[in-house]
Amino acid sequence: MTHTKKRKLIEGQPVLVVIDIQEGEPESDKPPAIPGMPGYQERMDRAPALIEKARDCDIPIVFIQEAHRRDLVDFGRELDGVEDIHLLEGDSGTEIAKAVGMRPDDYFIRKRRYSCFFGTDFEILMKGLRADTLIMIGGLTDVCVHYSFVDGHQHDYFCRVVEDCVAGSSLDAHEASLRAMEYLQTGARRTAAEVMNAFDAYKQTR
Repeated sequence: MTHTKKRKLIEGQPVLVVIDIQEGEPESDKPPAIPGMPGYQERMDRAPALIEKARDCDIPIVFIQEAHRRDLVDFGRELDGVEDIHLLEGDSGTEIAKAVGMRPDDYFIRKRRYSCFFGTDFEILMKGLRADTLIMIGGLTDVCVHYSFVDGHQHDYFCRVVEDCVAGSSLDAHEASLRAMEYLQTGARRTAAEVMNAFDAYKQTR
């Protein structure tokens, strides 16, 4: 017996969650502190159009920034894997990418760990916005997006991942995480075009 119920892309109140689209490291001969799959930047370049569509449709936008203290005290086990020291407070690369057009009055959450729920006031903000559906873009698909999605799922939000507006540490990891998110919520994987159409339809109901 199956209990899967076909859900709409947007159920109730949507929120667009922009995860860790930051300026990043300057060009260097050194290996990057965080690996990225081929086509990473092209996927991030789709974010501004989706953000502007959300603005036009009166859908709340929350920008998430990963940032670590300069004495490294809040990294925990994060450096035990592939990643090197990254996204330190005060570094230009840690700032939200100018291309996404964050405004002074936008919602903003700084996090120390992977999930935007973990150790932040994100859940309080979602309750205040009366959020039902969290639409996630950004990176990494297999780390911060995936873990934020899982926490959203466990907090009973409808979660969607815009599969052509997220990018992972590798193509294999990206695809595996998208499959894992779809496993948790059927219909979680959506394209930017689908989401824009859904935003327009949502606006018509307001």
